Amino acid sequence: MSSRTKQRDAQFATFMNEAGPALLRTAWLLTGDHNRAQELTQAALVKTYVAWPRVHPGEALAYARKVLVNQRTDTWRSTRKEVTTDNLPEAGPGVARDATVTVDNRDLVVRLLKDLPEQQRKIVVLRYYTDLTEQATADALGISVGAVKSAASRGLAAVRRALPTPPDDDLPTVSRDGAAEKTEPREGSHR
Repeated sequence: MSSRTKQRDAQFATFMNEAGPALLRTAWLLTGDHNRAQELTQAALVKTYVAWPRVHPGEALAYARKVLVNQRTDTWRSTRKEVTTDNLPEAGPGVARDATVTVDNRDLVVRLLKDLPEQQRKIVVLRYYTDLTEQATADALGISVGAVKSAASRGLAAVRRALPTPPDDDLPTVSRDGAAEKTEPREGSHR
């Protein structure tokens, strides 16, 4: 193995260690499934490695992210005949249920993202999770900035509409001076 190849492999290994977790989180939000996210991330890293000599050092993460999104599209196109279901299988023995609010919220976000059309999901994830600008999102997806703006707006509106609303008696009231006050449960409520 030449010293040039060793140097290239070392550079890519460093990049993979730094960017891998972020790419995996993005893939998870795009797919909503941990196993598919791992496969998607691995495929994107393989394609990035093959193109590594052509990738500019400052643009490596953006390149890998674009490969990830394109790979997700290719995978989606080849598997869109699959039937999805709202009924989740029961957890097997030995699988611990984590009932923390953080996990519940994360699960809710992933479920709401899965309900979005593919393009809207990609745009919402790239814009608001990976914190890309509208221009960077448009460049990553090969679409116009206007398409990013409208799809992001529609995607966020759909997510907001689907969010569950808390019961009225759990909401604080606001006094005239702007201070929040906790209200007592209404008569007849069972707390």
